Amino acid sequence: EDPSLERHFKGHRDAITSVDFSLNKKQLASGSMDSCLMIWSMRPQMRAYRFVGHKDAVMCVQFSPSGHLVASGSRDKTVRLWVPSVKGESTVFKAHTATVRSVHFSNDGQSLVTASDDKTVKVWTVHRQKFLFSLSQHINWVRCARFSPDGRLIVSASDDKTVKLWDKTSRECIHSFCEHGGFVNHVDFHPSGTCIAAAGTDNTVKVWDVRMNRLLQHYQGNAVVNSLSFHPSGNYLVSASNDSTLKILDLLEGRLLYTLHGHQGPATCVAFSRAGDLFASGGSDEQVMVWKTNFDAADYGDVLKTQKSGASVDRTHHTLQSEMDCGVHLKKTKTQDASRNQEQQEEETSLANTLEHIMGQLDVLTQTVSILEQRLTLTEDKLKECLENQQKIIQNKMS
Repeated sequence: EDPSLERHFKGHRDAITSVDFSLNKKQLASGSMDSCLMIWSMRPQMRAYRFVGHKDAVMCVQFSPSGHLVASGSRDKTVRLWVPSVKGESTVFKAHTATVRSVHFSNDGQSLVTASDDKTVKVWTVHRQKFLFSLSQHINWVRCARFSPDGRLIVSASDDKTVKLWDKTSRECIHSFCEHGGFVNHVDFHPSGTCIAAAGTDNTVKVWDVRMNRLLQHYQGNAVVNSLSFHPSGNYLVSASNDSTLKILDLLEGRLLYTLHGHQGPATCVAFSRAGDLFASGGSDEQVMVWKTNFDAADYGDVLKTQKSGASVDRTHHTLQSEMDCGVHLKKTKTQDASRNQEQQEEETSLANTLEHIMGQLDVLTQTVSILEQRLTLTEDKLKECLENQQKIIQNKMS
């Protein structure tokens, strides 16, 4: 079954830069060029929270593994850690000397890695927000940095056209992948930790093996690829491109599965939920969309099971106490939805009209046939009568 659009959030006043789901899928965080971070509730009728604090564009957002914190990096050179509740409290730390492009928690939730236009990658302790060390071999802006699933490696992508692999313990660069034709906008580890995928301005998605340092797969698109996300099963990857499309790649088959059109203008960011049954996308059209994955459910049933056992531990922690009803907000979204989906509705209406017309024609045909049948029956009856009369006449003559 094809992926389908599930929810549609409006509230940002500029391009979306980043999206991420909380572990339990109850919340979705988005960052925008409007300097705001928004937390959307996935439950209908619940209000969205707008967090104000950054003095300039929010470039990246991410939930901590437990879901109790959201990290954001901004053009104001700071990183903020927010509590995703009604108060929206945050602590701020001066992380870099230039725009912070990327924030990422390690899987144990203890460390944070940040990447910046100051050409460095920095690692911090989360709870004391204490700076640990810098990785500084890039010679241009660093767009993205990610921990490996086991936390032992860090991958970073820079406008110096390299993707670098670092050993977190020795802080050494173990390998540089230099084969990209353009800049790399986004990079991430496969859930197995054995390979990485990079999204490039050369319209490609490339998958590299980090054990043998060789190119495994190469997908050529028609537009700059801004972002990508691995499905938790490791079998799929979704990418967001400047041609406004999201593409789902089947990594096992090595081919494009779906191309999704939802955004008007560049699709800037995309992320699967931690269980893989949903993914979210953001665009320069200021919209955040949530999609139902729908494909290959059997494939990630096991993933869901393991995720569920992890999530049950999480339920003991408090959920948002004061989520107020937001029917108004939802109605507003619906009317805005209507304008966005106007073309679609027009198409559907014209289709409905055509169908109605066909049904009408069918009705006419049915009626015609039934009239003809009646006439036939009448004619047959008449004929029968004539024959019977003839028989009678003959009999009379004979007698």
